[in-house]
Amino acid sequence: MGVTGEKFQLGTVGALSLSVVSSVSIMTKLAIIPCTVILETLFFRKKFSRNIQLSLSVLLFGVGVATVTDLQLNAVGSVLSLLAIITTCIAQIMTNTIQKKFKVSSTQLLYQSCPYQALTLFIVGPFLDGFLTNQNVFAFDYTSQVVFFIVLSCLISVSVNFSTFLVIGKTSPVTYQVLGHLKTCLVLAFGYVLLHDPFSWRNILGILIAVIGMVSYSYFCTKEAPPKPTEASPQLNQVKESESDPLISDSLSTAENGGNAGDDEALKVPMWSSKYSKA
Repeated sequence: MGVTGEKFQLGTVGALSLSVVSSVSIMTKLAIIPCTVILETLFFRKKFSRNIQLSLSVLLFGVGVATVTDLQLNAVGSVLSLLAIITTCIAQIMTNTIQKKFKVSSTQLLYQSCPYQALTLFIVGPFLDGFLTNQNVFAFDYTSQVVFFIVLSCLISVSVNFSTFLVIGKTSPVTYQVLGHLKTCLVLAFGYVLLHDPFSWRNILGILIAVIGMVSYSYFCTKEAPPKPTEASPQLNQVKESESDPLISDSLSTAENGGNAGDDEALKVPMWSSKYSKA
């Protein structure tokens, strides 16, 4: 997995970095699911039924109604958003493909990817941050409180990466994006309930439509999933074999019928048999 793994890790880092840069537009996140479906259909011959496609359309429409308020486009933002969509889709598809092809767990893949991610971000991050903010990241006054929150952010990001690799490996990139939109709806709802953020009937309607799309997507995925082959356990096979064995040996049956089982061979009689026990 050497060369392929290195290219995959660089693509992942690029996708995450560009997604952060382009996160100002919710349209970037909405476009990831259609792009993932197209790529998996073209290059991996994966088929999405009409019901699943319709469910995803309802989901995206609901999230769009709930979150998109104003749309502003410019050349730089559009290019970065397009790159973020493509690289994110490729990174998530490769995460799923590598885990299934090489039979590795999410922990193993994350362990192999961390050094490449850290090295790439350490080299590219300061230059990208200076280009976007016109400030030097090394000239910032790092107090103990700032360092604490940086370390806390790193720990949280590790848990997020682990959950990302785990969900994509166990399910699919499209399902992971559906969970991401569920998170968006929950953030909006909890923001209104706990922080009393402004909430309108448009947000409520969009969340309800999105939930309908998520539920229908889960239902059709479960319904169309191929049944898993059932394998009988070894212990069950041993129990069945022991049940088919006779309780009394053939030599005992021969002795009862007056036959000779052999002078040199001892008669095999169960210890619990009272018929052949000595008085």
